[in-house]
Amino acid sequence: MPPRSSLPLALTQGDPAGIGPDITLAAWLRRGELDLPPFLFLGDAGILAARASQLGLTVPLKVADPVTARGIFRDALPVLLIEAGIGVNAGEPHVATAKGTIAAIEMAVSLSMGGQTSAVVTNPIAKSVLYNAGFGFPGHTEFLADLATRATGKPVMPVMLLAGPKLRAIPVTIHIPLKDVPQVLTCELIVETCRITDHDLRHRFGISKPRLAVAGLNPHAGENGALGKEDDEIVRPAIEILRGEGIDAFGPLPADTMFHDEARRRYDVAVCMYHDQALIPAKALGFDDSVNVTLGLPFVRTSPDHGTAFGIAGKGIAKEDSLVAALRLASEISGKTGSAR
Repeated sequence: MPPRSSLPLALTQGDPAGIGPDITLAAWLRRGELDLPPFLFLGDAGILAARASQLGLTVPLKVADPVTARGIFRDALPVLLIEAGIGVNAGEPHVATAKGTIAAIEMAVSLSMGGQTSAVVTNPIAKSVLYNAGFGFPGHTEFLADLATRATGKPVMPVMLLAGPKLRAIPVTIHIPLKDVPQVLTCELIVETCRITDHDLRHRFGISKPRLAVAGLNPHAGENGALGKEDDEIVRPAIEILRGEGIDAFGPLPADTMFHDEARRRYDVAVCMYHDQALIPAKALGFDDSVNVTLGLPFVRTSPDHGTAFGIAGKGIAKEDSLVAALRLASEISGKTGSAR
Protein backbone atom coordinates (compact mmCIF):
# COMPACT_ATOMS: atom_id res chain seq x y z
CA MET A 1 0.00 0.00 0.00
CA PRO A 2 1.46 3.41 -0.94
CA PRO A 3 2.22 5.88 1.86
CA ARG A 4 -0.72 8.13 2.73
CA SER A 5 1.32 11.21 1.91
CA SER A 6 1.30 10.16 -1.76
CA LEU A 7 -2.48 9.68 -1.93
CA PRO A 8 -5.07 12.30 -2.91
CA LEU A 9 -7.81 13.46 -0.55
CA ALA A 10 -11.39 12.38 -1.32
CA LEU A 11 -13.58 15.50 -1.49
CA THR A 12 -17.35 14.95 -1.62
CA GLN A 13 -19.64 17.30 -3.53
CA GLY A 14 -22.07 17.89 -0.64
CA ASP A 15 -25.43 19.28 -1.69
CA PRO A 16 -24.85 20.24 -5.33
CA ALA A 17 -27.22 23.23 -5.12
CA GLY A 18 -25.19 24.77 -2.31
CA ILE A 19 -21.79 26.43 -2.28
CA GLY A 20 -19.84 23.16 -2.34
CA PRO A 21 -19.17 23.45 -6.09
CA ASP A 22 -18.29 27.17 -5.73
CA ILE A 23 -15.70 26.69 -3.02
CA THR A 24 -14.28 23.56 -4.66
CA LEU A 25 -13.64 25.46 -7.88
CA ALA A 26 -12.19 28.43 -5.99
CA ALA A 27 -9.89 26.20 -3.93
CA TRP A 28 -8.57 24.41 -7.03
CA LEU A 29 -7.85 27.71 -8.75
CA ARG A 30 -5.67 28.71 -5.78
CA ARG A 31 -3.93 25.31 -5.56
CA GLY A 32 -0.51 26.65 -6.53
CA GLU A 33 -0.72 29.89 -4.58
CA LEU A 34 -1.76 28.03 -1.41
CA ASP A 35 0.24 24.83 -2.06
CA LEU A 36 -2.87 22.72 -1.56
CA PRO A 37 -2.67 18.93 -1.30
CA PRO A 38 -4.14 17.13 -4.33
CA PHE A 39 -7.80 16.17 -4.00
CA LEU A 40 -10.20 14.04 -6.02
CA PHE A 41 -13.71 15.49 -6.31
CA LEU A 42 -16.48 12.90 -5.94
CA GLY A 43 -19.54 14.21 -7.68
CA ASP A 44 -21.18 15.40 -10.85
CA ALA A 45 -18.78 16.96 -13.37
CA GLY A 46 -21.67 18.53 -15.26
CA ILE A 47 -22.69 20.53 -12.19
CA LEU A 48 -19.12 21.68 -11.65
CA ALA A 49 -18.86 22.77 -15.28
CA ALA A 50 -22.17 24.62 -15.15
CA ARG A 51 -21.26 26.37 -11.91
CA ALA A 52 -17.86 27.39 -13.27
CA SER A 53 -19.61 28.90 -16.30
CA GLN A 54 -22.10 30.71 -14.08
CA LEU A 55 -19.25 32.13 -11.97
CA GLY A 56 -17.18 33.08 -15.02
CA LEU A 57 -14.36 30.71 -14.05
CA THR A 58 -12.13 28.68 -16.34
CA VAL A 59 -11.55 25.34 -14.66
CA PRO A 60 -10.62 22.31 -16.75
CA LEU A 61 -12.17 19.09 -15.47
CA LYS A 62 -10.90 15.59 -16.10
CA VAL A 63 -12.39 12.22 -15.19
CA ALA A 64 -10.05 10.50 -12.76
CA ASP A 65 -9.69 7.88 -10.06
CA PRO A 66 -7.49 7.71 -6.93
CA VAL A 67 -4.53 6.43 -8.96
CA THR A 68 -4.58 9.16 -11.63
CA ALA A 69 -5.83 12.12 -9.58
CA ARG A 70 -2.51 13.26 -8.19
CA GLY A 71 -0.90 13.50 -11.62
CA ILE A 72 -3.90 15.34 -13.05
CA PHE A 73 -4.32 17.84 -10.22
CA ARG A 74 -1.82 20.44 -11.41
CA ASP A 75 -3.49 20.90 -14.79
CA ALA A 76 -7.13 19.93 -14.22
CA LEU A 77 -9.59 19.31 -11.41
CA PRO A 78 -9.84 15.50 -11.14
CA VAL A 79 -13.41 14.19 -10.85
CA LEU A 80 -14.66 10.72 -9.95
CA LEU A 81 -18.08 10.76 -11.56
CA ILE A 82 -21.15 10.38 -9.33
CA GLU A 83 -24.24 11.78 -11.03
CA ALA A 84 -26.49 14.13 -9.10
CA GLY A 85 -29.59 12.49 -10.56
CA ILE A 86 -31.19 15.69 -11.84
CA GLY A 87 -30.24 19.04 -13.35
CA VAL A 88 -29.30 21.44 -10.57
CA ASN A 89 -29.71 25.19 -10.27
CA ALA A 90 -27.55 27.02 -7.75
CA GLY A 91 -29.52 27.81 -4.63
CA GLU A 92 -32.42 25.47 -5.48
CA PRO A 93 -32.07 22.21 -3.53
CA HIS A 94 -34.00 19.17 -4.75
CA VAL A 95 -34.71 15.87 -3.03
CA ALA A 96 -33.70 13.95 -6.17
CA THR A 97 -30.05 14.86 -5.56
CA ALA A 98 -29.97 13.09 -2.17
CA LYS A 99 -29.00 9.74 -3.65
CA GLY A 100 -25.89 11.19 -5.31
CA THR A 101 -24.96 13.17 -2.21
CA ILE A 102 -25.10 10.03 -0.07
CA ALA A 103 -23.27 7.94 -2.68
CA ALA A 104 -20.38 10.41 -2.71
CA ILE A 105 -19.99 10.12 1.06
CA GLU A 106 -20.11 6.34 0.92
CA MET A 107 -17.53 6.26 -1.87
CA ALA A 108 -15.19 8.62 -0.02
CA VAL A 109 -15.29 6.45 3.09
CA SER A 110 -14.76 3.28 1.07
CA LEU A 111 -11.75 4.74 -0.76
CA SER A 112 -10.12 6.05 2.42
CA MET A 113 -10.70 2.90 4.44
CA GLY A 114 -9.35 0.90 1.50
CA GLY A 115 -6.13 2.91 1.46
CA GLN A 116 -6.80 4.52 -1.94
CA THR A 117 -7.24 8.06 -0.65
CA SER A 118 -5.61 9.63 2.40
CA ALA A 119 -8.68 11.17 4.06
CA VAL A 120 -12.30 12.19 3.63
CA VAL A 121 -13.15 15.88 3.23
CA THR A 122 -16.87 16.58 3.02
CA ASN A 123 -18.56 19.57 1.46
CA PRO A 124 -21.70 20.77 3.28
CA ILE A 125 -24.96 18.82 3.04
CA ALA A 126 -28.53 19.98 3.59
CA LYS A 127 -29.94 17.63 6.20
CA SER A 128 -33.53 18.63 5.44
CA VAL A 129 -33.10 17.52 1.82
CA LEU A 130 -31.68 14.17 2.91
CA TYR A 131 -34.41 13.69 5.53
CA ASN A 132 -37.05 14.13 2.83
CA ALA A 133 -35.33 11.31 0.93
CA GLY A 134 -35.48 8.98 3.94
CA PHE A 135 -31.99 9.62 5.35
CA GLY A 136 -32.02 8.11 8.84
CA PHE A 137 -29.18 9.95 10.57
CA PRO A 138 -29.06 13.31 12.38
CA GLY A 139 -26.14 14.44 10.24
CA HIS A 140 -22.82 13.72 8.56
CA THR A 141 -21.08 12.69 11.79
CA GLU A 142 -23.52 9.95 12.72
CA PHE A 143 -23.67 8.61 9.15
CA LEU A 144 -19.88 8.38 8.95
CA ALA A 145 -19.80 6.50 12.24
CA ASP A 146 -22.38 4.02 10.93
CA LEU A 147 -20.38 3.47 7.74
CA ALA A 148 -17.26 2.81 9.81
CA THR A 149 -19.12 0.40 12.08
CA ARG A 150 -20.50 -1.53 9.12
CA ALA A 151 -17.06 -1.70 7.50
CA THR A 152 -15.17 -2.83 10.58
CA GLY A 153 -17.80 -4.71 12.55
CA LYS A 154 -16.80 -2.67 15.59
CA PRO A 155 -18.89 -0.01 17.33
CA VAL A 156 -17.66 3.50 16.61
CA MET A 157 -18.34 6.56 18.75
CA PRO A 158 -17.78 9.76 16.77
CA VAL A 159 -16.65 12.95 18.47
CA MET A 160 -17.11 16.34 16.83
CA LEU A 161 -14.10 18.68 17.07
CA LEU A 162 -14.18 22.27 15.86
CA ALA A 163 -10.54 23.14 15.14
CA GLY A 164 -9.64 26.75 14.49
CA PRO A 165 -6.49 28.87 14.68
CA LYS A 166 -7.45 30.14 18.16
CA LEU A 167 -9.58 27.36 19.67
CA ARG A 168 -10.32 23.65 19.57
CA ALA A 169 -13.74 22.86 21.02
CA ILE A 170 -15.78 19.68 21.42
CA PRO A 171 -19.49 19.32 22.25
CA VAL A 172 -20.22 16.18 24.30
CA THR A 173 -23.85 16.20 23.18
CA ILE A 174 -24.49 17.39 19.63
CA HIS A 175 -27.70 17.50 17.62
CA ILE A 176 -30.36 17.31 20.33
CA PRO A 177 -32.71 19.92 21.79
CA LEU A 178 -31.28 21.90 24.67
CA LYS A 179 -34.06 20.70 26.98
CA ASP A 180 -32.87 17.09 26.50
CA VAL A 181 -29.20 17.69 27.34
CA PRO A 182 -29.44 17.05 31.12
CA GLN A 183 -31.09 13.67 30.50
CA VAL A 184 -28.62 12.58 27.80
CA LEU A 185 -25.49 13.83 29.56
CA THR A 186 -23.89 11.09 31.66
CA CYS A 187 -20.61 10.55 33.42
CA GLU A 188 -19.85 7.69 31.02
CA LEU A 189 -20.52 9.84 27.94
CA ILE A 190 -18.17 12.56 29.16
CA VAL A 191 -15.45 10.03 30.03
CA GLU A 192 -15.59 8.26 26.65
CA THR A 193 -15.68 11.55 24.74
CA CYS A 194 -12.57 12.72 26.58
CA ARG A 195 -10.78 9.39 26.11
CA ILE A 196 -11.29 9.59 22.34
CA THR A 197 -10.25 13.24 22.34
CA ASP A 198 -7.07 12.54 24.30
CA HIS A 199 -6.17 9.61 22.02
CA ASP A 200 -6.70 11.47 18.76
CA LEU A 201 -4.99 14.67 19.90
CA ARG A 202 -1.95 12.53 20.73
CA HIS A 203 -1.92 10.30 17.67
CA ARG A 204 -3.35 12.58 14.98
CA PHE A 205 -2.42 16.06 16.13
CA GLY A 206 0.93 15.18 17.71
CA ILE A 207 0.15 16.72 21.12
CA SER A 208 2.12 14.58 23.58
CA LYS A 209 0.04 15.38 26.67
CA PRO A 210 -3.23 17.10 25.75
CA ARG A 211 -4.81 19.45 28.29
CA LEU A 212 -8.59 19.13 28.37
CA ALA A 213 -10.56 22.01 29.90
CA VAL A 214 -14.00 20.65 30.78
CA ALA A 215 -16.90 23.10 30.95
CA GLY A 216 -19.70 22.88 33.44
CA LEU A 217 -23.25 22.39 32.23
CA ASN A 218 -24.86 25.13 34.31
CA PRO A 219 -24.05 28.82 34.81
CA HIS A 220 -21.02 29.20 37.10
CA ALA A 221 -20.54 25.39 36.85
CA GLY A 222 -23.54 24.95 39.13
CA GLU A 223 -22.45 27.35 41.89
CA ASN A 224 -21.95 24.44 44.35
CA GLY A 225 -25.36 23.03 43.50
CA ALA A 226 -27.32 26.27 43.77
CA LEU A 227 -27.73 26.47 39.98
CA GLY A 228 -28.01 22.76 39.25
CA LYS A 229 -26.59 19.50 40.57
CA GLU A 230 -25.31 18.04 37.27
CA ASP A 231 -21.86 19.58 37.56
CA ASP A 232 -21.19 17.98 40.94
CA GLU A 233 -22.99 14.71 40.25
CA ILE A 234 -22.02 14.05 36.60
CA VAL A 235 -19.23 16.29 35.31
CA ARG A 236 -16.91 16.33 38.33
CA PRO A 237 -16.91 12.50 38.81
CA ALA A 238 -16.09 12.09 35.10
CA ILE A 239 -13.07 14.37 35.48
CA GLU A 240 -11.89 12.38 38.49
CA ILE A 241 -12.08 9.14 36.49
CA LEU A 242 -10.12 10.71 33.63
CA ARG A 243 -7.42 12.06 35.91
CA GLY A 244 -7.13 8.62 37.48
CA GLU A 245 -6.37 7.28 33.99
CA GLY A 246 -3.60 9.82 33.47
CA ILE A 247 -5.62 12.14 31.23
CA ASP A 248 -4.99 15.82 31.97
CA ALA A 249 -8.63 16.91 32.29
CA PHE A 250 -9.64 19.69 34.66
CA GLY A 251 -12.88 21.43 35.67
CA PRO A 252 -15.81 21.74 35.66
CA LEU A 253 -15.19 25.33 34.63
CA PRO A 254 -17.70 28.17 34.24
CA ALA A 255 -18.15 28.42 30.49
CA ASP A 256 -18.39 32.21 30.52
CA THR A 257 -14.73 32.57 31.54
CA MET A 258 -13.20 29.77 29.43
CA PHE A 259 -12.70 31.45 26.10
CA HIS A 260 -10.81 34.70 26.56
CA ASP A 261 -7.18 34.90 25.42
CA GLU A 262 -5.49 34.14 28.74
CA ALA A 263 -7.82 31.25 29.56
CA ARG A 264 -7.26 29.56 26.19
CA ARG A 265 -3.51 29.46 26.79
CA ARG A 266 -4.09 26.98 29.62
CA TYR A 267 -5.57 24.17 27.51
CA ASP A 268 -5.41 22.40 24.14
CA VAL A 269 -9.14 21.69 23.79
CA ALA A 270 -12.34 22.87 25.45
CA VAL A 271 -14.75 20.02 26.17
CA CYS A 272 -18.26 21.49 26.31
CA MET A 273 -21.51 19.92 27.41
CA TYR A 274 -23.77 20.89 24.50
CA HIS A 275 -23.71 22.05 20.88
CA ASP A 276 -23.86 25.83 21.19
CA GLN A 277 -21.60 25.97 24.24
CA ALA A 278 -18.82 24.73 21.94
CA LEU A 279 -19.80 26.12 18.55
CA ILE A 280 -20.57 29.71 19.51
CA PRO A 281 -17.03 30.47 20.74
CA ALA A 282 -15.48 28.33 17.99
CA LYS A 283 -17.27 30.25 15.25
CA ALA A 284 -16.84 33.61 16.94
CA LEU A 285 -13.07 33.10 17.08
CA GLY A 286 -12.64 31.52 13.63
CA PHE A 287 -15.73 31.67 11.46
CA ASP A 288 -13.97 31.58 8.09
CA ASP A 289 -11.11 29.23 8.87
CA SER A 290 -12.33 26.72 11.45
CA VAL A 291 -12.61 23.06 10.49
CA ASN A 292 -15.04 20.36 11.58
CA VAL A 293 -13.05 17.20 12.40
CA THR A 294 -14.61 13.88 13.38
CA LEU A 295 -12.53 12.07 15.98
CA GLY A 296 -12.93 8.40 16.87
CA LEU A 297 -13.18 7.12 13.29
CA PRO A 298 -10.80 4.62 11.64
CA PHE A 299 -10.14 7.24 8.93
CA VAL A 300 -9.54 10.99 8.90
CA ARG A 301 -12.54 13.20 8.16
CA THR A 302 -12.64 16.99 8.00
CA SER A 303 -15.19 19.45 6.69
CA PRO A 304 -15.67 23.19 6.30
CA ASP A 305 -17.32 24.65 9.38
CA HIS A 306 -20.32 26.14 7.59
CA GLY A 307 -23.47 25.06 5.82
CA THR A 308 -24.70 24.91 2.26
CA ALA A 309 -25.46 28.66 2.09
CA PHE A 310 -28.03 28.26 -0.69
CA GLY A 311 -28.68 32.00 -0.65
CA ILE A 312 -25.23 32.81 -2.04
CA ALA A 313 -24.59 29.75 -4.21
CA GLY A 314 -23.57 30.68 -7.72
CA LYS A 315 -23.13 34.37 -6.89
CA GLY A 316 -19.34 34.42 -6.64
CA ILE A 317 -19.22 35.60 -3.01
CA ALA A 318 -18.76 32.29 -1.15
CA LYS A 319 -15.44 32.12 0.68
CA GLU A 320 -13.29 29.03 0.26
CA ASP A 321 -11.19 29.65 3.38
CA SER A 322 -12.78 26.96 5.56
CA LEU A 323 -12.55 24.34 2.78
CA VAL A 324 -8.90 25.25 2.25
CA ALA A 325 -8.29 24.83 5.98
CA ALA A 326 -10.15 21.49 5.94
CA LEU A 327 -8.05 20.18 3.03
CA ARG A 328 -4.82 21.24 4.67
CA LEU A 329 -5.71 19.78 8.07
CA ALA A 330 -6.88 16.49 6.55
CA SER A 331 -3.58 16.15 4.71
CA GLU A 332 -1.58 17.05 7.81
CA ILE A 333 -3.23 14.68 10.27
CA SER A 334 -3.64 11.78 7.83
CA GLY A 335 0.15 11.73 7.44
CA LYS A 336 0.69 11.06 11.13
CA THR A 337 1.09 7.49 12.36
CA GLY A 338 -1.08 5.68 14.82
CA SER A 339 -4.24 7.46 13.73
CA ALA A 340 -6.61 4.51 13.81
CA ARG A 341 -8.24 3.52 17.07
